[in-house]
Amino acid sequence: MEELSWEPLSPQAAVRVSRVHRFNTDTILLADFSMPKKGERCAELGAGCGVISLLWALRSEPARVFAVELQEDAAALCRESVEHNGLSGVMEVIRADLRDSALLRGFFEPGSLDRMACNPPYQTAGTGVESREAGERIARHEVACTFADIAASARFFLRWGGKFCCCQRPERLPAVMAELSRAGLEPKRLRLVQQRPQKAPFLFLLEAVRGAKPGLRVEPVLFVEGDAGGWSQEILGIYGTYKEGRI
Repeated sequence: MEELSWEPLSPQAAVRVSRVHRFNTDTILLADFSMPKKGERCAELGAGCGVISLLWALRSEPARVFAVELQEDAAALCRESVEHNGLSGVMEVIRADLRDSALLRGFFEPGSLDRMACNPPYQTAGTGVESREAGERIARHEVACTFADIAASARFFLRWGGKFCCCQRPERLPAVMAELSRAGLEPKRLRLVQQRPQKAPFLFLLEAVRGAKPGLRVEPVLFVEGDAGGWSQEILGIYGTYKEGRI
């Protein structure tokens, strides 16, 4: 049996994780970048163990958060976390393929969501070294869905003016922006993430708006490390009380 553990999200909250279904800095940065406003209805696609959805529910005041996850073992971890943190009145875990719009319509109607997010697989199918572990392979490679599938689902369920946020490796930025535009989701806000000034960006955070006019705002680079080494003040602020700033 796979070993499970609890990872703290704050002194009062924790997430259930496994060796396969866990999270990293990218997840925390996307959760912060995509943080909902009070009263919004939100969905996370490919939620895994549900960290983004949990942080939305814990740090904001959304009306409802749906965590959509294909793999049952990951969805089970997410359900444990919902119960553990007393979030059953706000957050719901949906075991479903994000491409199955008919099934998802049983939980939220087309055009009804204010915000959606996805930390997608970074590798296209057939590139890089694919893991033998199915869960890791699905999380890292586009074997269960493509980014075009993710964009189509977001466009279908977001209201007019609703926002979709994602993160991805910089080399895929042109393709991601093109897919979003084709789906009717106009890229509007972009932020690059670098380890330090001397290094090239290793990640981008992107927000697109359904039905918006063209026009992209590029925000200042987010540096992971500070000038004197160690974590930057902004990274420590994003992590807040999570492990007292330790990433």
